[in-house]
Amino acid sequence: MELSRRKFLTAVSMLAAGAVLPGNAFGLGESKKLKVALIGVGIRGVDFWGKRLVDKYSDILEFVGLCDNNPGRLEHALKFMNVSCPTFSDFEKMVNQTKPDLVIVTTRDCNHHEFIIKGLEMGCDVLSEKPLTTDETKCQAIIDAEKKSNKNLIVGFNYRWSPYNTKVKELLRDNAIGKLTSVDFHWYLNTYHGASYFRRWHGIKDQGGSLWVHKATHHFDLLNWWIDSDPEEVFAYGDLELYGKNGPFRGKNCRVCEHKNKCDFYWDITREKFMMDLYANNEKYDGYIRDNCLFRNEIDIYDKMSAQVKYKNNVVVNYSLTTYSPFEGWRVCFNGTDGRIEAWIDIPYQEKMSVDQAEMHAREMDQSGADIVSAEPVVVHNLWEDFKIIKVKMERGGHGGGDKRLHDKVFLHPDKKDEFDRAAGLRDGAMSVLIGIGARKSIETGKPVRIEKLTSLKPEVKRLV
Repeated sequence: MELSRRKFLTAVSMLAAGAVLPGNAFGLGESKKLKVALIGVGIRGVDFWGKRLVDKYSDILEFVGLCDNNPGRLEHALKFMNVSCPTFSDFEKMVNQTKPDLVIVTTRDCNHHEFIIKGLEMGCDVLSEKPLTTDETKCQAIIDAEKKSNKNLIVGFNYRWSPYNTKVKELLRDNAIGKLTSVDFHWYLNTYHGASYFRRWHGIKDQGGSLWVHKATHHFDLLNWWIDSDPEEVFAYGDLELYGKNGPFRGKNCRVCEHKNKCDFYWDITREKFMMDLYANNEKYDGYIRDNCLFRNEIDIYDKMSAQVKYKNNVVVNYSLTTYSPFEGWRVCFNGTDGRIEAWIDIPYQEKMSVDQAEMHAREMDQSGADIVSAEPVVVHNLWEDFKIIKVKMERGGHGGGDKRLHDKVFLHPDKKDEFDRAAGLRDGAMSVLIGIGARKSIETGKPVRIEKLTSLKPEVKRLV
C-alpha cells in the first residue's frame, strides 16, 4: 500500500482546514509509519480509535504510546488492541519520550481541552473524539491554542460519513426543495442505550457537559453541515424527571443491588466479558463503577431536552432529545420554498420492524466489518406534486457505515477531494458544542443565548440556501 507518514500528516491538515493540500506539502520520507499516541483507554479509545486502526491500518501507522490514569485498563488495552508499545500515566512524559505525530484524545469530555492544548503546544497534530469540550471557557482555550501553534486539530464526527446522511446532504445541496427555511429534528434514545448514560460519568454535568453536549454534539454537527450555516441563537428547555433522584429506589450498583429483581433498568455487567475486563476488573485502581445506579442522587443532567435554534442564514430548527424512549431512532424533516424532505432511521412503526433494542445498539457500535446492508427511505415531496421515495443503501454497523468511511478518509484517501465537505475541524467541533452549551445556559437563565457571546468565533453563512 503506497501510503506514508507524509500523507497522514497531509490528511490531518486537510481534515482540519477542509482543504486539499499538495502531496509534497511535508518533506518526510515515504517509508515511515505515522506515530500515534492515545490518551484515554476506555471503550471508545481501545475499540474505535484503537483496535480498529491496528486491524485495518497497521501497515501504515503504529501506536507508540498509550496513556491513562488506570493501570489495569492500560494492561487490558495492550492485549485488546494487540500492541506492545509503552504505557504511561503522565501525558507529557509520553509525548516527550515517544514523539508522536498524532495524538488521539478519548478521555472524559471534561478533560479533552487539557490534552488537546498540551498536544498542540508540544508539536503534535491532535484528533479529538467528540465532543470537542464541555464549556465555552475551555472551548476558547482550545481556539487560542490551535491559533498559536503550527499544528492542526480535527474532530471525529462519524455521522457525517453515513451514506444515508450524505444522501440528505446531497438533496439539500442540489436544492431539491428550494430555499431551506426550517428543520424539525428529533432523536430518541431507548431504555437500554439512553439509560446507560445515567449509569456512567456522563450523568454528571461537570464531567460530560450534559447530553446537550456529549450526545447532541453529533446531532448539532449534522444540522450545521446539512444547513451549511453556523448557529446564531439558541433557546431551550430541559429537566430531569425519570432518572436520578426521581427513581423509586437506589442501590450501590447493579451487581449488588437488593432491588435487581424489581428494577426494569437492571443491567447484568457480569454477562459481558469485555465490559468486565475493561471496567469492573479495574475498579480497584480508580473507583470508577460502570454499572452504577441510574437513580443515584448525584445525577444532575437533563433527561428531556428541547431547543429552538436560529441560524445565521435565517433557518430555524426545532430539536428534541428523549432519553427513555421505547425504541432508538431519529426523524428529521426539512421545509423549503419548493417542498419538504423527510428522513428517519429505526422508527419501528414505519419500518414494521421488531428488533431487540440492546442488540440494535450493539449492531450500531460493531466494528467487525460484518456489514448488514439495508435500503432506507428518504421522502421528497415538492409543492403541487406527489411525493417521491428514494431508497438509500446503508450499513447497520459502525454508525450507519460512517465509522469506516471517516477512517478511510484520514488514513487511505487524504488527497481525494470530498464533494460533500464531510471533513470536520476546530470550527465544526466548536460550533456543535456551543449550541449545547448555549442550550444549558438558556435553561439556567430562562433567556435565549447568542452564540457569538460565548467565544471569539462569529457565526457565518457557508452557503446561501
